[in-house]
Amino acid sequence: MTIGVSKLLARPLAGLIIAAGALFVVGHMSAASAATNQIKGVNWADTRDNYNTGWVIPDGLAADMSYSRVYSIANADVQAFKNNLGANTVRLPINPPSVSESWWDSYKATIDASLDNGMNVIICAWTEKNTVGTITDMTAWNSMWTKVVGAYGSNGKVYFQPLNEPFGYSASQWISVASGWLSKFSSVPRGRVIIGGTGYDDNVTAVGASSALSGTLLSQHYYATWNPSFTRESQWVADLNNRFGGYQSRTVVTEFGGPMTTGINYLANHDNGEYQSYFAAVTDTARSDSMGTVVWAGLKTGDNYSVEYHSGSTLKNNNSSAVTQLRWGWGY
Repeated sequence: MTIGVSKLLARPLAGLIIAAGALFVVGHMSAASAATNQIKGVNWADTRDNYNTGWVIPDGLAADMSYSRVYSIANADVQAFKNNLGANTVRLPINPPSVSESWWDSYKATIDASLDNGMNVIICAWTEKNTVGTITDMTAWNSMWTKVVGAYGSNGKVYFQPLNEPFGYSASQWISVASGWLSKFSSVPRGRVIIGGTGYDDNVTAVGASSALSGTLLSQHYYATWNPSFTRESQWVADLNNRFGGYQSRTVVTEFGGPMTTGINYLANHDNGEYQSYFAAVTDTARSDSMGTVVWAGLKTGDNYSVEYHSGSTLKNNNSSAVTQLRWGWGY
């Protein structure tokens, strides 16, 4: 496994350059033949959460905003994600009301501003409640995706995640639903479709093994609260590898994160702290296995996992040590 940031900082500085809170390793790094590390992302979330019966409205936006106003805010925030973190991807939520109703005309500006800034965009569908892990209205769901794919299916920087956390389905049921999406929207290259793992996107082995889903990317979520007794990085790494099941080259960790406002030093205690060892395990594994990650959350006011916070018309970092460790995982 790649040596973590804290271990490198403890070594002599020969061969290293440390500047502006970022760590740069001098020397050649080989790239994997197949990888997802083109994804260096943030979740831009609704402050109420992305599970919503109405429109999903990312932090800082409002339902009465015009396209031009949304674009202006999104342009500034996306530039902050790039400049503050080095992110190149934004994961955005949708649901049927957000696309079928008038909000979509304005909401598209978040996607357009991201693309205009050279970002990748992951468009992901959420159910209406966090207690609902299935698609409750298949007609509305298909209509939503028909409209979204019609608008952005030909753009090579847009990725599509049919459903976030399909925990209401068995593995076979979810594979059937996901393969149905692939058939209906066969014009979208499979390499730009991200299929959620089973449960709460908590294991990708079943979807990875399915021939019906071959060629797609896979979505893994991972949180420290799932194993609160773990305090050593090696414990988290072993658990992660079990959940990946050998499909690392197709997997993007589309959600992971930890407290950003409580003063945790994420560069220390990788073998003696729950959140520090967890965060190190995800980022070190991502770096060593050339995997993409999307932190939860890039921006979500009121959520102490939010990496960024509003400062006037721009964004600032909540925890510099977390940003350094995050960037390490992204290969910086």
